[in-house]
Amino acid sequence: METFYHGTCRLFKEFSLSFLGTGEGKSKFGQGIYVTSSYTTAALYAAKAAKANCCNDIYIYTVEVPDIKADNHVFSCKPVDASVIERTEKAIGESVPDEVKVAGKLFRKYIGNLLTNQRGTVKKMMGKADAVAENAASKFLDEIGVDYLVWPQSQTKPDGETNRAVLNENKIKILKVEQVEVNDKNKLIEGSQKEVTL
Repeated sequence: METFYHGTCRLFKEFSLSFLGTGEGKSKFGQGIYVTSSYTTAALYAAKAAKANCCNDIYIYTVEVPDIKADNHVFSCKPVDASVIERTEKAIGESVPDEVKVAGKLFRKYIGNLLTNQRGTVKKMMGKADAVAENAASKFLDEIGVDYLVWPQSQTKPDGETNRAVLNENKIKILKVEQVEVNDKNKLIEGSQKEVTL
């Protein structure tokens, strides 16, 4: 299991996909619980969510998620694992074009568009996907055993800190919750962390 962080302005005892789209990221990468490997990034997202929702409180959830493996995630800027492609092709009953396999974000958009019958050229289908298509792709990937959508915090450092969308709410466990403070630039004020009892 790995430790990640989720920033929010709300207190809750368990994660639920029923709140999809209410956070800072507006579920940009499809349905999932959005987490980050960086505590300070979680604080930044929480501060933005607090401002957007007129909340005063900022919370960081320390969570445990399954270990990342080659066949349980789709990384936005890296080739899609062969076993994920194989499971996808078996489920959809057709081949995935080679140009879609080279990057997770292209694959995700293509699959989402395919599942929502937004067909066109391969280039069009892997170029843009609306929220309905993104959510369809997330749901499908969860059903074929993919735990995560992954993207780097910095496109120039794809092997550095990452963000993830955990596709199944049952695969995330809350370890602790801390209330934090940020400065006027939404940066974490070190030492402000206070553990909260749920």
